[in-house]
Amino acid sequence: MQSPYAIETDELEKRYGKTVAVQNLNLKIKRGEFFAFLGPNAAGKTTTLRMLTGLIPPTKGRIKILGLDLPQESLAIKRKIGYIPDFPFLYEKLTAYEFLNFIARLYSLDESFAAQEIEKLLHQFDLSSDRDRLIETFSHGLRQRLVFSATLLHQPELILADEPMVGLDPKSAKLVRETLKKLTRQGSTVFVSTHTLSLAEELADRIGIIHKGRLIAIGTSEELKSKTCDAPDLEALFLTLTQEESNVPPL
Repeated sequence: MQSPYAIETDELEKRYGKTVAVQNLNLKIKRGEFFAFLGPNAAGKTTTLRMLTGLIPPTKGRIKILGLDLPQESLAIKRKIGYIPDFPFLYEKLTAYEFLNFIARLYSLDESFAAQEIEKLLHQFDLSSDRDRLIETFSHGLRQRLVFSATLLHQPELILADEPMVGLDPKSAKLVRETLKKLTRQGSTVFVSTHTLSLAEELADRIGIIHKGRLIAIGTSEELKSKTCDAPDLEALFLTLTQEESNVPPL
């Protein structure tokens, strides 16, 4: 029987020496959900994403992705997920088309299918006219659109994105928002770490707020705002909760 959850964590923790980056993190993200992960700088967002993708091992705790156990089934998991890191690595001396073709081969995609998907994604992300340009000539916005194209090429069931909106111009930001929401409508799950509160409020089915490595709130935007009478919007709620938690000594 297929698990109803795309992501499950149980008492997840990551320590670097005496520093606790993430502690006692318990999450259950349903398939098809758009989940926004909010937190100040150094709150543990990127560390969490890297554990969920299998890039770094947890100090303790368990992770299940799409019903599969990490790290035991990491290869099968990586075939089913797409990851957009905060600082993507691109091969500067390849063209956009060459890079996407390289990614298709990494996933052993059928050549005919890959060719169709590459053309579709180049068009979708307004990269058709830049397909034969070297990546080293790309602006930040073009690079980010290319990363999205590469991430979606193998049609992942789960997309994990770390601050995907940073540095994007309004046109690119709108395209990314529309793409992410469309993916959840088509059945994919989206887990986004972001500082862009408007993105979370506009698109997320649920929101989690992490601070000093601890999950301090989780729920829909309306549920979270109802917990704090003085918070008229998500920004006020976020500032209130993280300020309150700043006065709590770390575990």
